[in-house]
Amino acid sequence: MTTPDLSRRPEPAEPPVLPDRRVLRDEVLLVLFLSLAASALYSLVNLVSAPIRGVSAPLYPRAALAYQLLDIGTSLVPVALVAHLLHRSRESLASIGLDARRPLPDLAMGAFLALIVGAVGLVVYATSVQLGVNRSVVPVPPIGHWWTIPLLLLGALRSALLEEVIVCGYLLRRLDQLGWSPRKALAASALLRASYHLYQGFGGFVGNLALGLFFGRIYQRRRRTTPLVVAHFLLDAGAGLGYLALRGRLSWLPLP
Repeated sequence: MTTPDLSRRPEPAEPPVLPDRRVLRDEVLLVLFLSLAASALYSLVNLVSAPIRGVSAPLYPRAALAYQLLDIGTSLVPVALVAHLLHRSRESLASIGLDARRPLPDLAMGAFLALIVGAVGLVVYATSVQLGVNRSVVPVPPIGHWWTIPLLLLGALRSALLEEVIVCGYLLRRLDQLGWSPRKALAASALLRASYHLYQGFGGFVGNLALGLFFGRIYQRRRRTTPLVVAHFLLDAGAGLGYLALRGRLSWLPLP
């Protein structure tokens, strides 16, 4: 008696039913400009309209909890839209590798990626701030409240889902269905990720361009979004918790 290989991804019951190329292209553009492409434009304006050296970039600009929760909730609507559009074409979030089918391998892979990216990213960020080509990022909600850490973790989950689902899973799958070459699609995905981090400065742009190429290539090889979401969550949560622990002790960490 043979044991079934549960690590193999099951074949879909039905093939995707995709609209024509023009409709599919317009779908991609609408999703992006409702989410991260719009953020990229705002980041570009922010970069050119304010100085970089000695300026902080708060990730949670509003103080009230209600505004914070509203911002997190509304920013996840594009993820729900992606799920709807995939379902409409007889696909699902599992089609882009976002599921709980392989929890332990995905968690292990995500933690490993977070460790690598976190170590390299910390060096790039600290060096960029010291050189004056990056703003000092404040990666935490307003401190001193009972909800500071819960909101930090919720915000990290929001960013992980929004960015990895749209920039990696959805975008790379749709560009592949539109006939883009893997290299061209990877470059577009990485450039988008880098662009909406321009508000941090040029260090944030370069660092996230490299991250986009790294994560995007992993997705192209494995077709799994879940470990990327795990890694992104751990990176953002670790950055926030590390900031709370070390603020005031390191000169290059801004005070909130």
